[in-house]
Amino acid sequence: MDNIHYNFIDVEIPEFNPEFFDLWMSKLFDHYNIKVKEISFIMCSDEHLKEMNIKYLEHDYYTDVLTFNYNDKDSLIGDVFVSFDRVKENSINFGNDNWFDELCRVMAHGLLHLTGFDDKTEESKKEMLIQEELCLNLR
Repeated sequence: MDNIHYNFIDVEIPEFNPEFFDLWMSKLFDHYNIKVKEISFIMCSDEHLKEMNIKYLEHDYYTDVLTFNYNDKDSLIGDVFVSFDRVKENSINFGNDNWFDELCRVMAHGLLHLTGFDDKTEESKKEMLIQEELCLNLR
């Protein structure tokens, strides 16, 4: 898809398949009735994302994803930064040795933020988890 980009700042992801992600994202866009202008998924290290978290959000801690929403009135525009280090570590911490599943979950989480979902309250966190599972099942 011409309107989805995958970039890698200081990490390599083995066997990353953009065609798989394009097809999956297309299913998600259809499911949520999303018109996409441009989305970039930027894979990076823990350190890079922590620096961004400090610089832009004044949060001095590691995170798995940061989403920057530039949506216009009619379509999605945004950047989703993903820490591949955090993805690998979380997959182990959550009892799933498959980092690929965790990468998909984090990418879906970032996309959901772009569409207006948040996870600031307990109720919205539960809804976000439901939506993440739905997204994963569309793969």
